[in-house]
Amino acid sequence: MSKEETATSTSTMKTALSENMLFGMGNPLLDISAVVDKDFLDKFGLKPNDQILAEDKHKALFEEIVKRNKVEYHAGGSTQNSVKIAQWMLQKPHKVATFFGCIGKDDFGKILKKKAEEAHVDAHYYEQTEEPTGTCAACITGDNRSLVANLAAANCYKKEKHLDLDSNWELVEKAKVYYIAEAATFAKELGFETDDIAVIAHKTQNLPKENAKRQRLVVFTQGKDDTVATVGDEVTMFPVLDIDQNDIVDTNGAGDAFVGGFLFALVQEQSLEECIRAGHYAANVIIRRVGCTFPEKPDFH
Repeated sequence: MSKEETATSTSTMKTALSENMLFGMGNPLLDISAVVDKDFLDKFGLKPNDQILAEDKHKALFEEIVKRNKVEYHAGGSTQNSVKIAQWMLQKPHKVATFFGCIGKDDFGKILKKKAEEAHVDAHYYEQTEEPTGTCAACITGDNRSLVANLAAANCYKKEKHLDLDSNWELVEKAKVYYIAEAATFAKELGFETDDIAVIAHKTQNLPKENAKRQRLVVFTQGKDDTVATVGDEVTMFPVLDIDQNDIVDTNGAGDAFVGGFLFALVQEQSLEECIRAGHYAANVIIRRVGCTFPEKPDFH
């Protein structure tokens, strides 16, 4: 078989894509980015380059940043970022990616719905009136970004009022790949007592599993260091793409982007190597830009 025939037969083996094949669920945030001055930072007690959760003294910040500055809005939050990037890499059909989360019945919620729609993600939000839509303000001064996140409504999801509805559960059942994440300090919580990523990956691989017919796949990223993956007893290291340090603009969305690229390949039932290659590509694109944003079309081959 010639190289051309091999390439053709491999590409035709990709899974046919349809709406709602990828399901994500997490904390939706409306990302609000704006250039501010030192006085604005001082008023709210912010450092130029920082990431914090909003306290009571920051609650007015979100309305004020919108009133006094030209702002950019993006659909954000870790899981929503990842499914958004997967959809961007897929391009078409639209709405392969589904997202569930909780927002408020307010103006920020309306903007978030519009931004998810623009990203061609099939977002179904549980809307409530107790808390406002979750927001993350990126206060930009020069090359610095001070991030202030107010989870608010993101913490108010009610399974019985949203997930359990027949129309929503049908979307869950349509999916082939599910991403429900945000597991911080995983090893510490499970008492692994090691900082060695390869060891942690191996121990995670051996945790009890309901479905014995399907092998567990464990993947850990480590920033600029190798990505670690385990299937069965084998631990494999995958080097990340080289990048000039001067080309790195913002690393905050790198992890979300890696997951998005990985999901893009996984939903097409591609190999582990291809999933990680796609993840590395997406992360490499995102760290060259401000926030978890991307060009109009991917250049991934």
